[in-house]
Amino acid sequence: MEMRVSKRFEWDGEVTKRVSAVMRMFGVDASRLRESAVEHKCRILVEEGDVVYVTGPSGSGKSVLLAELERQVERQARVNLEEIELALDRAVIDCVDGDIIEAMRVLGCAGLSDVFRMVSRPGLLSEGERYRFRLAMALAGGKCHVFADEFCSNLDRITAAVIAYKVRRFSRDKGVTFFLASSHEDILADLRPDVLVVKHLNGETEVVYRENAKIKM
Repeated sequence: MEMRVSKRFEWDGEVTKRVSAVMRMFGVDASRLRESAVEHKCRILVEEGDVVYVTGPSGSGKSVLLAELERQVERQARVNLEEIELALDRAVIDCVDGDIIEAMRVLGCAGLSDVFRMVSRPGLLSEGERYRFRLAMALAGGKCHVFADEFCSNLDRITAAVIAYKVRRFSRDKGVTFFLASSHEDILADLRPDVLVVKHLNGETEVVYRENAKIKM
């Protein structure tokens, strides 16, 4: 599947008294601000079961790119971790439908395999555990495309590496396609993305495939 993104943000703010003062301090006018608009462009080829990882510094447009890619996938075929609610009326293990052994396996894949986490209510988990719960629910939801911004960003780096490795295995075994974004590059060896999208602050995008093909946009 070929996916294309072309998103441009132009400055259209109001020139207030303070805005005008700041512009004079830096010697710029409204036309120059408009000319400095950054265009986010990208073209990627994605196959079923691929892991697509968008990375780059803060402010480079990773979230913009991820959101645009998500819009190109039919609603019924995708899930975004941010959309998954945290139940307060039942335990974690009761939130996962199906066979209990399979439910425990999915929770283990998301790093929630100990008994204390499985019998706790999702809404009472720590921030990192809540993220892992949402990941588990995404894995158990039967959707073939999973989107996650700030992937494992709020986890300690050892846990993040373990989760990345398990997501890689899950994508291969289940044929689920993952679209992930984060500024962290320390998980690349464990995640082993099929498509690596590197965003730069100047708007340039580099696409690197596991076959070492490289495209600049």
